[in-house]
Amino acid sequence: MVSKEQVPFRADQVGSLLRTKALKDARARFRANEITADELRAIEDREIAALVRHQEDIGLEVATDGEFRRTFWHYDFFDKLDGVEGRTDGAGIQFQGTQTIAWHMHVVGPIRFNRNHPMLDHFRFLKKTAKVDPKMTIPSPSMLYYRGGRSMFEYDGYKDIGAYYADMGKTYADAVGAFADAGCRYLQLDDVSFAYFCDTAQRKMLTDRGDDPDEQMEANIGMINAGVKDRPKDMVVTMHLCRGNFRSTFIASGGYEPVADALFNRIDVEGYFMEWDNDRSGGFEPLRFLPKGKTVVLGLVTSKTGEIEKKDDLKRRIDEAAKYAPLEQLCLSPQCGFASTEEGNALAEDEQWRKLELVVETAREVWV
Repeated sequence: MVSKEQVPFRADQVGSLLRTKALKDARARFRANEITADELRAIEDREIAALVRHQEDIGLEVATDGEFRRTFWHYDFFDKLDGVEGRTDGAGIQFQGTQTIAWHMHVVGPIRFNRNHPMLDHFRFLKKTAKVDPKMTIPSPSMLYYRGGRSMFEYDGYKDIGAYYADMGKTYADAVGAFADAGCRYLQLDDVSFAYFCDTAQRKMLTDRGDDPDEQMEANIGMINAGVKDRPKDMVVTMHLCRGNFRSTFIASGGYEPVADALFNRIDVEGYFMEWDNDRSGGFEPLRFLPKGKTVVLGLVTSKTGEIEKKDDLKRRIDEAAKYAPLEQLCLSPQCGFASTEEGNALAEDEQWRKLELVVETAREVWV
């Protein structure tokens, strides 16, 4: 296990990776009732073990399971919380020019974390398999309400929204504690809400449904801090901020300026994975709010296309970012995962691996 000071790594990654053909075929066969859950799990185990070896072979010091056992980056986690029920009703999430499958969470009782949550076993398998540092990714507590709003509540106990926020904070405290007990020392909270707060259309969406975006941001800060406050001293928690990632499309646009101060100085995490792969992300100026002791992982390599970035361009952009935050507080990664849903983005597996190799090579040359 590495020391806390080494995480995030100079060359890091967000987490999700393109599903292999063997895995996709197995999941399709499982849905068609052609193989059992145990048979599917055996194939997942085999494919994840090979995936971990590949991450190690290209020089990454951190490995994930690629979220190979999930359909969505967030809903699989929420669906297994006590008090939450996922249903395939209504419309999917609308991205630019496309829509996800319909799967929505409904709150049917008091929300609690159950220590039989399947993702604990997912992490245990990763930890047992990886020779490098295993990272677990779960959705931020912000995301359940952001996706569903008040319309998801079928449980009367949350008519006072403050009771919901309090329960989510406690649920995440229990979840963080359970992952820590399983040996997790690198936990990432995936969150789109803070990037979406920078988008005028998303703010209007929240207002139209009866939510105040600024009040929502305050509530999200509170839930995250409540969830991580009792973590072990040697556990690193990071956040990944995203503007949407489905089949290489997106939802939101806008630079981080409106949220940077609160994000960096009021949320009790050690690091932030942030998108800066195109003009929609704005400039690096918000990094001036980054305090000492925290790290930003620059997401300069896009996961949305197969075009391979030029190393000199990456170095130039790192230099630009270092005008606003010390180089020693910066790292490098792809801008998002390669498969936030099981469908994956529009690039080939070899292009994915070449991009991750480029991150490793560039980081070794920049941070000597």
